[in-house]
Amino acid sequence: MEKNRNFFLTIGLSILILTLWQVFYLGPKTEAQKEQARIEAQNNQAAQPTTANGETSNTIPQGSAPQAGIPGQAAEAPAAQPLTRDVALTQSKRISIDTPRVSGSINTVGARLDDLFLKDYRETVDPTSPEIELLAPSGVKKAYFAELGFSGNDAIGTVPGPATEWNIEGNDKLTPSTPVTLTYANEKGIQFKRVISVDENYMFAVEDTITNPTEAAVSLSSYGRVTRFEKPEHASGTYVLHEGLIGVVGDQGLQEISYSKIEDEKNKPLAKATGGWVGITDKYWAATLIPPQNESYEARFSYFTDGTPRYQADFLSAPITIAAGQNAVVKNHVFAGAKEVAKIKEYEEKLGIKQFELLIDWGWFYFITKPMFYLIDWIYKFSGNFGVAILVVTILLKGLFFPLANKSYKSMARMKMMQPAMLEIREKYADDKVKQQQEMMQLYKREKINPLAGCWPVLVQIPVFFALYKVLYVTIEMRHAPFFGWIHDLAAPDPTSLFNLFGLLPWDVPSILMVGVWPLIMGITMFLQMRMNPTPPDPTQAAIFTWMPIIFTFMLAAFPAGLVIYWAWNNTLSILQQGMIMKRQGAKIELFDNLKGMFKKKEPAAPAKNDKPAKK
Repeated sequence: MEKNRNFFLTIGLSILILTLWQVFYLGPKTEAQKEQARIEAQNNQAAQPTTANGETSNTIPQGSAPQAGIPGQAAEAPAAQPLTRDVALTQSKRISIDTPRVSGSINTVGARLDDLFLKDYRETVDPTSPEIELLAPSGVKKAYFAELGFSGNDAIGTVPGPATEWNIEGNDKLTPSTPVTLTYANEKGIQFKRVISVDENYMFAVEDTITNPTEAAVSLSSYGRVTRFEKPEHASGTYVLHEGLIGVVGDQGLQEISYSKIEDEKNKPLAKATGGWVGITDKYWAATLIPPQNESYEARFSYFTDGTPRYQADFLSAPITIAAGQNAVVKNHVFAGAKEVAKIKEYEEKLGIKQFELLIDWGWFYFITKPMFYLIDWIYKFSGNFGVAILVVTILLKGLFFPLANKSYKSMARMKMMQPAMLEIREKYADDKVKQQQEMMQLYKREKINPLAGCWPVLVQIPVFFALYKVLYVTIEMRHAPFFGWIHDLAAPDPTSLFNLFGLLPWDVPSILMVGVWPLIMGITMFLQMRMNPTPPDPTQAAIFTWMPIIFTFMLAAFPAGLVIYWAWNNTLSILQQGMIMKRQGAKIELFDNLKGMFKKKEPAAPAKNDKPAKK
């Protein structure tokens, strides 16, 4: 029937979109690794000596202006045996960090932030599992740190860099109420005073005061770098989420450079800009540098293959000149923590950070994704459960699209009532398909029927489905958010499986067979929704009609549980809505007849009139 054909075309379209989504978004992003590019020649780095651990020292070639070089480019010799974290932390004097939400320490060598744990987040849903380790010191296998320093010249002498040993002045414990002060004086008497403070969340402020007691003006630039050794093991390989180097650099806008892309390019310098930030992001965490928003700087993303492979996001500020007997103040910020939506937005507004909210990957459908997150989060504040919030949002969306769905179901109901007339036309013009289509269109026009009406509810649901998936996948607020019963993480798939009787059998089920309770509920509701319509007479369409819920059950079983719960609840509401509208229109609801027909024994076909009875 025409209506059924359109309905199944819609289902086919939805499967195609979901399949493409799985291939290009959920599936691993496979990129052929190109032949390793030549190691970039750095003429201005070749003459620079290195420290004991292989990093560029802060001795700058002679010149009247600061040398535009940032540490980290010289060869990093791989350690014969990586250090344990505990051993690496004993290699230098440290300033402890203790706030309500983070703990760790700052290395006095380089004043480097390289030891940080997030107190509120753990590796698994088990509350006794280890806290999330965000930053790690140099020397361990996967070092990851943020560092601020200076680039100078012979006129100013040695300036603080990665090998500088800072002196602690007074308090040696960093808390929200007790900042720490570090000092350093070079061989020419230039004095550096650094005050490091931290708020109760994830923002560190670093204020440097440079005093020039000499009789001549001096010039220098500040730099900042976030360096990561080796790629994280579980870095996302999908298009749905960016992980890697990131930043907003002035008017050049958002820059997202994946690990694989920077491995190919090796070095990506950006034009001089004012305002913005640079750093490295994971799915839920990030470490970023925020230079003064009203001063110009140059940013760059790099990948170094000499020695230990490492990724780096850095910036170099425009030179500042300090007159004789004067001082200058430079204030930078370092964000190191969880990408919580409210906090990121608060920092953007409070500190005037250009487009800092883009640290969260809202995706192409941000105009749907962001409002949906804020709505879910607002309802969560009242319900205390993100799963309940998703159910309430589904009802609200149903209400929003009710006029469209109502019109669609009314048209479908009228098509059911016109089935006899449609069948008569098909039989009358069985040999003239053109005339048959013309008569069908006249019938649709006369009875005010839209044959594509059944497509709209599904098509409207697809962008909502994608947006909700994005919310569940990228926002940390959904991470480890429980529902009820066995669902302890709405952002993870249902952990149960039909194929081990939901945990009763001691068998580790392959991932392809992880079909839990909620995917089954979703499949059942989809099956019932499809049975609201007559079974198509065409065998191919009937087979699709039967197998579609099973295919979707297995397909969606790997999706976040919150998304499957939404789909099942949406199907249930659609069944109720469609049933009420069909009853109001006087159209027959086929659900019960279709269910009875599934279990009714089929009668053998009656012999044709010309067939002779079989001989006994």
